[in-house]
Amino acid sequence: MKDLLKNYLESIQTRLWEISDSLYHHPELGDQEFESMQRLVNFLEENNFTVEKGIVGRPTAFKAVYDSSKEGPTIAYLSEYDALPEIGHGCGHNMIGTMSAGAGVLLSKVVDEIGGRVVVLGTPAEETNGAKVPMAEQGIFDDIDAAMILHPADESYESGDSLAMDAIQFEYKGRTSHAAASPEKGINALDAVIQLFNGINALRQHVTSDVRMHGIIKEGGVAANIVPDKAIAQFYVRAKNRSYLNEVVEKVKNIATGASSMTGAELQISNYELSYDNMVTNQTLSQLFTNNLLLAGIKEVKKAKDSYGSIDMGNVSHVVPAIHPYIGLDLPGLIAHTREFADLTITENSHKILSSGALALAATGYDLITNKEVLEKMKNEFRQPVSSEA
Repeated sequence: MKDLLKNYLESIQTRLWEISDSLYHHPELGDQEFESMQRLVNFLEENNFTVEKGIVGRPTAFKAVYDSSKEGPTIAYLSEYDALPEIGHGCGHNMIGTMSAGAGVLLSKVVDEIGGRVVVLGTPAEETNGAKVPMAEQGIFDDIDAAMILHPADESYESGDSLAMDAIQFEYKGRTSHAAASPEKGINALDAVIQLFNGINALRQHVTSDVRMHGIIKEGGVAANIVPDKAIAQFYVRAKNRSYLNEVVEKVKNIATGASSMTGAELQISNYELSYDNMVTNQTLSQLFTNNLLLAGIKEVKKAKDSYGSIDMGNVSHVVPAIHPYIGLDLPGLIAHTREFADLTITENSHKILSSGALALAATGYDLITNKEVLEKMKNEFRQPVSSEA
């Protein structure tokens, strides 16, 4: 019956290419992807999925379900479709969203026979304020057995890990004064931000090598002859796992408090974006997918490489068995978040790669539904505690 997936792919792949290209030509930023969402939703509804839009309070999020009404596991494919400012789909989310929707439709064509349920989740704003975070928190994955997403890259890689991340804003409030005539009457909020940066730079010596702390001064005054009464710094703080990240963040906040005491500026700390947890790849599911990707025509899948980025799929991986592998666009060294990357997603070769990705995702779902032994192995692995998180 797996051969049926290939036959169905031939009947829909031209439509998949058209959807991906359309998303490329009409890029939309996170939480503004109304047209992109609707193109994917239309395709799913045409293939008899029941769609609910605006889930978890996000207008461009959706949940599409095809239920066989027969017993079996629920397989979820996650669609991303937000673009980057000025660059467009420099991370290939036009391909990601389309591959997941295509995989869902392909699997839906056989579940009436083999049982189970197919879910496609539209997950906006991965680049900034990922909707997978509230989805994981609000129980969207409670009735799902496995979650998958496939990301384009320079080459194909197995699903690996990612860094946990907090996005923290430090806002200092001081008091204005003439910087030359009466500086003693002012409280310099910018000085507090500068001390914050100095303290964080000193902290780098005393954290593990996986930690990343990088920030900007978003606001630092209006004129050189006015003591700044307001200054804002924004930082991303990352670490290999959530438990250690929490320790580092506490140290960073203590530094921020110290800068406040040193200068007299009042401090307000907040999160300006949602926090991402580290990705925990389910190795059973990962190996199953890798086998199917090779069978789908991808010549080589490399071992997972070290990752220093952060993804909201990490949050998903803590509540359900999950993978986040990469499919190569056959250009080693290709850099993401560039116009070159975006332009490569709509070539004839990338169209074929998109088809292979959708087929591999669908075939992996098929294997989980029809092979109870591998399904249970995946679940047992997920139930095991992750030592680095203890």
